[in-house]
Amino acid sequence: MQGYAEEASNEGYVSALPGIERKTLVHGGATLLTEFRLKGGCTLPNHSHPQEQTGYLVSGHIKLNIGGIEYDVREGGAWIIPAGAEHGASIMEDSVAIEVFSPVREDYL
Repeated sequence: MQGYAEEASNEGYVSALPGIERKTLVHGGATLLTEFRLKGGCTLPNHSHPQEQTGYLVSGHIKLNIGGIEYDVREGGAWIIPAGAEHGASIMEDSVAIEVFSPVREDYL
C-alpha cells in the first residue's frame, strides 16, 4: 500500500445520530481515523462492535461509559475501548473527538 495525505475540509461529514456527525479522515489496511462532532446534550447509546477503538478528546466534555464504568473525559483526555466492549457516551458540551478503529470499520468507508 502506498501512503497518502488528506487536506483539511469541512466537507464529508455524515449524520451518525441526532447531534452526532462523523467524518472518516483517512484509512489504511489495518486502521481508520475518524473525527466526530458532538452536540452538547446528545447521547450516544450503548453499543459494541468488533473493532478496537482508541480516542482523543480535542475539545469539550463527555462522560464515556465503557463496560459499565463511567469516565469523565475533558479536553485532552484519551481512551481505549476493547473490541466487543459495550460502550456509550453522554455529551456534556459541544465536543470534537478523534478516534482510531482497528481493524477498519467497513461501514465508515
